Amino acid sequence: MTNQTKRVVMITGASKGLGKALALAFAKGGDKLVLCARNEPQLNEVALEAKALGAEVLSIVANIAIAKDVECLVGSAEAHFGKIDVLINNASILGPSPMPYLLDYPEEDFIEVLQVNTVGMFLVTRRVIASMLQHNQGSIINLTSEAGNVGYAGWGAYGISKFAVEGLTQIWADEVSESAVRVNMVDPGEMNTSMHALAIPDCDYELAEPEAVVDVFLYLASEAASSVHGQRFRAQEFVREGIS
Repeated sequence: MTNQTKRVVMITGASKGLGKALALAFAKGGDKLVLCARNEPQLNEVALEAKALGAEVLSIVANIAIAKDVECLVGSAEAHFGKIDVLINNASILGPSPMPYLLDYPEEDFIEVLQVNTVGMFLVTRRVIASMLQHNQGSIINLTSEAGNVGYAGWGAYGISKFAVEGLTQIWADEVSESAVRVNMVDPGEMNTSMHALAIPDCDYELAEPEAVVDVFLYLASEAASSVHGQRFRAQEFVREGIS
């Protein structure tokens, strides 16, 4: 997968924050983009910015927690571009803000967070990975969090959903380990996003901008990472240490 052949990169949750930063970073690299999110006006704005950078963009409004939306998303992408080379499972929701302790967590909110963050990622991956296995190539990058690696009081359904993402990533990676499809995960760290503002509204320390953590994603999507599989990366350490 090289930029000479113009990879097709699918990014979920592409309407703002890290999703937007990733869309623009891959657009600058000459890739074709499949962008999805639930907020149509914001998604359209990102698509226009990516097109202004020269990228061919297919933007689709979809809720990845709904199987028929996922089928429409991936089916449309495959019909338009023929295949998907890179999948970045970025879409997620926080849940109630301020985040309640589990004892007080509303059942309907708990279910919704897991449905979007965990089941949605599973649905998209399952649909995309089948074609990747047929082509015997592809890179899947899942978004995790420190809250999905260490249990913190008050992080509720979001933290639990990210623990599940880490398990799903490891299992997918093992299941496709004999193919050329690779599955990895990235913890982007704390960033200056609307989700972080909801999670920690009284934050009084400096946060990384989403644009500052895209390098690890560009690396994992590239041929340079063709042998990297089943790994967990911390995006801000990757940037600081210059691993790429």
